[in-house]
Amino acid sequence: MPPEHPPTIDSLAAARWVRTAPAVSPWLHEEVARRMEDRLQWIRLQPTRWAHWAPVRGGLQAHALLARRYPNTECFVVEADAQREQIAIKSIVKPWWNPAGWGSAPTRFGMPPDAGVQMLWANMVLHDAADPQALIAQWHRALATDGFLMFSCLGPDTLRELRALYDALGWPPCGHEFTDMHDWGDMLVHAGFAEPVMDMERITLTYETPQRLLQELRELGRNLHPARFAALRGRRWHQQLQQEMTARLADARQQGRLTLTFEIIYGHALKPAPRLPVQTETVLTLDEMRAALHRRKKMHPS
Repeated sequence: MPPEHPPTIDSLAAARWVRTAPAVSPWLHEEVARRMEDRLQWIRLQPTRWAHWAPVRGGLQAHALLARRYPNTECFVVEADAQREQIAIKSIVKPWWNPAGWGSAPTRFGMPPDAGVQMLWANMVLHDAADPQALIAQWHRALATDGFLMFSCLGPDTLRELRALYDALGWPPCGHEFTDMHDWGDMLVHAGFAEPVMDMERITLTYETPQRLLQELRELGRNLHPARFAALRGRRWHQQLQQEMTARLADARQQGRLTLTFEIIYGHALKPAPRLPVQTETVLTLDEMRAALHRRKKMHPS
């Protein structure tokens, strides 16, 4: 099993990012959600109640795709931040005068009851969790028996070009490390899930300028590594960073555009019926042992 907490995530920085992350769905998150939603065609179970975990960051456009795939199903929307919950309400709930909302199943905001949903959808959340085992345990509690989890997150090859640049210049890490998909599978099994199916793909994004690249990274996340540079960077360093990006990240095959790799991990797992406890020890009193030996002697006389 991997360590209980990711060693390269500063828990205070992770909590701060949860509070201050832009209340928008980055383009990459929406694209990953679209690809993950397409995988639902292979799943036979049709949930009547499902939960969408952190849709404002994970993909509000994806929420519409899921609602269209599972019409007239009750949905729980889970947002840890009150501001993002209000944004989700405005985006998802149809006004009373809109016919599209008439007769549809209710959308509820907040945690579902234990064993309350048949599907839990969590897009691009797990890689920023300071305590991923606790988060996976929450998902397991929310799912009903035979329900299923769908999630995605960033994998260890993400930003490999930028990591190499920082290493070559002797700078502190540019970001925290991301967990391998096999370790995610182990964590799912440890939490009580069954039949985890893990998949991975790499998406290469290109940028015309280092300014656009940095803007994209600011929308996607923050450097949560405990060994990150502790102070503020100056304007001269920022200029050097952009120059190094232009020199080192340009790809001739992409007409000199700057390239970054993102490894995307997709996960699917079932919540099985709980196993009956196995009795591993039998305790007998001395009288009971004598009686058992007496019965055995009568059944098998020498």
